[in-house]
Amino acid sequence: MLEPHLSVREAAEFLGGERFVRRLIAERRITYVKDQRRVLIPESAVIEFLAARTVPALVSRTRRRRAA
Repeated sequence: MLEPHLSVREAAEFLGGERFVRRLIAERRITYVKDQRRVLIPESAVIEFLAARTVPALVSRTRRRRAA
């Protein structure tokens, strides 16, 4: 079974802009498939790219102040 692929425009909706996606492709920082004139990006490559750059939230530690 083939995995779904996204066009550059569709991937740009997730990654922040068509120009940025084209730069990722030019620098070969994201996996892509070239089909004659079209460039397609596997959906899993977009998910991996986002997961690799996800910063986890800090756990909030509330401090109790002592009554004076």
